[in-house]
Amino acid sequence: MTTGTPAKADVVHYRLLADQSTFTVQAFSEGLLSAFGHDPLIAIRDFTGESQFVPGTFEAASLKVTVNVNSLAVSGDVKEKDRLEMERTMREEVLEVEKYPEIVFLSTNISASRLAEGRYRARIIGDLTLHGVAQKNLWISAETTVIGDSLRAQGEFSLKQTDFGIKPYSVAGGTIKLKNELKFAFDIAAQGEG
Repeated sequence: MTTGTPAKADVVHYRLLADQSTFTVQAFSEGLLSAFGHDPLIAIRDFTGESQFVPGTFEAASLKVTVNVNSLAVSGDVKEKDRLEMERTMREEVLEVEKYPEIVFLSTNISASRLAEGRYRARIIGDLTLHGVAQKNLWISAETTVIGDSLRAQGEFSLKQTDFGIKPYSVAGGTIKLKNELKFAFDIAAQGEG
């Protein structure tokens, strides 16, 4: 590791590529009908973002991701009628997309340890704003691969809906409801700019 402030020329900027990435949210059901396997998987289809760091050192590292909430879509083996109702409820009642159209993550600290040539284990700490509530110091672990001017990061993290003022979804008098915890998984591609 070098000491001091890296020169701006040393920092490489990357643009996140949603169309070459997978970003999902797994919700889990509880209640009387949870045995029927209503554990919705939600795909995050539209997001933008950028990352930067000094190659080989991860100095001056930062990450910003902005998710278009209206792009969240229920995927997996769900009847079309149920999928449409779940998406409507998620957008209008749970996430209130009209009031809160974006989810934003902004890193405050990134550290990485080298696993092999071009492969790193990264710890990303940052602030997540969801449903109008900012949650500080969210920890995300990722395995990052850098090859030439392309970058790929894979990992997962969890969060609780109630931390963001969201009441977990419940219907039919609580016979179908979702647990508070959501699991996020990502395999995100990025391209170097410059």
